[in-house]
Amino acid sequence: MADENTTFRAAVLGSPVAHSLSPALHRAAYAAMGLDDWSYTAVECAEDGLAGFLDGLDAGWAGLSLTMPLKRVALDLADEASDLAVAVGGANTLVLRDGRRVADNTDVHGIVAALTEAGLGDPGSALVLGGGATAASAFAALARLGLDSVRLAVRSPERAAASVAAGERFGLAVEVSPLDRVPELLDVGLVVSTLPGGAADAFAAPVAASGAALFDVVYAPWPTALAAAVSAAGRPVVGGFAMLLHQAVRQVALMTGRADVPVEAMRAAGAAELARRA
Repeated sequence: MADENTTFRAAVLGSPVAHSLSPALHRAAYAAMGLDDWSYTAVECAEDGLAGFLDGLDAGWAGLSLTMPLKRVALDLADEASDLAVAVGGANTLVLRDGRRVADNTDVHGIVAALTEAGLGDPGSALVLGGGATAASAFAALARLGLDSVRLAVRSPERAAASVAAGERFGLAVEVSPLDRVPELLDVGLVVSTLPGGAADAFAAPVAASGAALFDVVYAPWPTALAAAVSAAGRPVVGGFAMLLHQAVRQVALMTGRADVPVEAMRAAGAAELARRA
């Protein structure tokens, strides 16, 4: 990308961010790719601090990973954005190149790749739990996997308008129900939980009994009660680590401009870091 004396910087920003696995994943990629002049750090940054942080970056910065609560504001602060990021309503990636900030969303790729890798690339039908930013990415992924409708269970249906609108932008008909109706909505091939750790525990027994496969976006602590119950029932379970891994693979490709991203080296590094924290 530049002469041999150039160094490149990248980072993950969010609040809180200390728990992020992104440094372990990205650094493993750089090491395996021979990018000794690249570094990747974690930076605590709230919504009101992102604009100032971006304004202070020099030409040595190649890209940023954005986690909560920065995905919406990152999209607003970009010079341009991919159609996918705009449709999802949030960017988890800023590629910094030629003085411009280009927003993208790699969460959708992460979900599609994680499900496909686990043999769940044709779910048939799905119920999504939770209506936040990750749900919007899940809608995009499910549409890519061939669905034209999806069920959405949220704590406050009257506040689900943004999630429903995101689903509709991807051609999905979204049926919204309150979370307490989940046991009635489980005649689906796949349950996608975008709820935080512990928030889906109450649904463990009915989901396990339903025969549905599960994608749970939580990656630590793992397994969640929901994932453990579905696994014990003999149904496929995909955890949040697989999504995190594959979205990071796409981020590395976007930031470095290289296609030879070492998925297995990144997987091993992430798994080792999770084991170290356990």
